[in-house]
Formats: sequence, C-alpha cells, structure tokens
Amino acid sequence: MSSPEPKRAIQSLVSYRPEVAALPEGRIIRLSVNEGALGPSPKAQEALASLGAELHRYPQQIDHDLVTAIAEAEGLNPGMILPSNGSDELIGLLATAYLEEGDEAIHTQYGFLVFPQAIRIAGGVPVVADDDGLTVSVDNILASVTEKTRLIFVANPNNPTGTMVPRDDIERLIAQVPGHVIIVLDSAYAEYVDADDADYTNGADLVERHDNVVMLRTFSKIYGLGALRLGWGYFPPAILAVLASIRGPFSVNSAAATAGAAAMRDRAFIEQNLDHNKVWLPRMQESIRQAGFEALPSCVNFFLIRFSADDEAAAAHDFMRMRGILLRGMKPYGLPDCLRMSLGTEEEMEITAAAFKDFSSQRRQAS
Repeated sequence: MSSPEPKRAIQSLVSYRPEVAALPEGRIIRLSVNEGALGPSPKAQEALASLGAELHRYPQQIDHDLVTAIAEAEGLNPGMILPSNGSDELIGLLATAYLEEGDEAIHTQYGFLVFPQAIRIAGGVPVVADDDGLTVSVDNILASVTEKTRLIFVANPNNPTGTMVPRDDIERLIAQVPGHVIIVLDSAYAEYVDADDADYTNGADLVERHDNVVMLRTFSKIYGLGALRLGWGYFPPAILAVLASIRGPFSVNSAAATAGAAAMRDRAFIEQNLDHNKVWLPRMQESIRQAGFEALPSCVNFFLIRFSADDEAAAAHDFMRMRGILLRGMKPYGLPDCLRMSLGTEEEMEITAAAFKDFSSQRRQAS
C-alpha cells in the first residue's frame, strides 16, 4: 500500500533542533541559546502590554512604525528594509526564490545549521567551505564557487565560534564573486561588536553599493525578543520585491512589530546590555581558564569552551545540566570537544563560575 512521501531532498534532511533534555527541578539558568542577558527592554514590555484591546485586528503587511524605528536607529533607507518572522524566514525565502533544483549554495564549515537546511528544502545543493581554524575563510569560499553557485551564506560575527570576518575580506569576496551570486551577510550579533572597530562591517553599506549583497538581522539577541520571532533584512530593491512577493501576507504579527519598534528606540537599554557584555565576557572567560579549561576568543555575547577531550565536554555538559545550568553541546557543529556558553545576568554568571570550579575539582579528584 502506498503512502505520502516528501520530496527526496526533505527525506534526507537532518532537522535542526535546539537541545531538549529532562531538567532538574528548581532554578534553570539557560546559557545555551545566546539570548540577551538582561531580557527584553522595559519599553518593549510596556508597548506589548498596551496592545491588548487591538488583538482582533490583522497586522500590517509591512509595519510602517517598525520600519521607521529600524531606519532611524540604524541610519538606513526605509525602502530597503523588510521585517520578517525571525531572520530564519528570510534565509528560507532567499533559498526558495533563488535556488532551482540542483543549484549550489555555499555555507561555511562552522556556520548556522539553518543554512544547509534551508538550501536542501529549496532543492539546492549545500556546499561547505572549510573555515581557517574557527574563522570563516574567504579564500575557501571563493575556491568553492562554480557555475552552479547562486547563494553564499556568511554569518558575521559567526555562531557558534564568536569570530569575525574583517571588512576587507568581505569586500574581496564581493569583488571576486559573479554578480548573479547573492552574498547573504547574517549579522545577527552585529550589535555586540565594538562600534569603534573599523575592521568590521555589518554589511548595510555594502547592500547600498551592490545589487547582489543582502544583510539579515534579528531581534532575538540583544533586543531580547526571541519569543516573538522578529527579524529584518536590508535588501537591494529588486531582491526585496521578490521576497516580499512570496512571503506570507501577515508574516510579522502585531505584538512582534509593536515590541520591536519600542525595543529599537530604547537605546539606553541597548547600551546597558553592551556595558554588561564588556564586563562579563572577559570575566567569565578568565573564570573558565582559572578552572583549567580553554575559553576561546569571542567578539559577541557567547564563547566556546574547549575541553581536553570529547568525553570531558560531555561530562561538563551533564554536570552543569544537573546543576540547572544549560550550555550548548557543539557535536552537531563538528566540535564535540567544545561547549558554547552565552552570557547571563551577574548572579547567573557567578553561579556558573562556581559550578565550573566544582566540576574541575571533581575531575581532578577522579584522575
């Protein structure tokens, strides 16, 4: 007897799923998904609370106030901004719109796992460009380009490695790639990069200068709105028109748009987050090193912890989980000897630092 089957590309898909496991009772410190350490903006919470009487209204197809807030805060052309149901939606739309069956799309070795998933769903062929250590290699991306290449995905800064590609390398990539190949700069963590770092670009200025460069952003990180699923992209007009024509008519709900606009305008809260990050990123890295483990460099709100062996990383993961501290195992990314830790509140960081000292003591006693 026959039964429904999905298309072959989807049958072979390994689904991206954040880790889900049984948790101990009591307080949970979630440092596994790179959420904003200080939660959502108070102004976003107030704006969301005021929406109740309008919940029966359909949202705008493109929320004017949200676009205006983004454009004013970022100094961008509002006509090139497209809000979305998380930046994941835009990744999928780009793959759907620009990949024919068998077309190739390049993603990097330690890049976001949603990239190859979206490529396969669209019927494309994912091509992996090896990193140079834990940093994106533009040379390896260029060496991977063929006549079938249509998209190149580069997360900058990169998740999960916390590393950054310098502006000069991004511009070199753009200059050497054929004009029909779209370069997707996923800048989800751009806000965390030091504003005075001239080596970095979030990509907005490059979008304005090139017809084949796009930039993706999210409200799930520094803005603390992960539950609402809100992102946005900056696109050349021709690409924006294509994506707007194929996305759902009410992709961004009113709650997300209202909270997003308020969060974008709350610059004092953003500065508070950045100040917190500048203090606690180096402090936690040093705590990890003092406990006897390797804390890798990072320019964002998370960092990798490298252990002496895969089993030690797994043991640390389980030890922390039983303490109610959730870290992200890196085996799905091909880094089984690493865990990823995002920053939390001051209290959460102090608890986590103490837990790592306890884990280190336990390992020494067992050896």
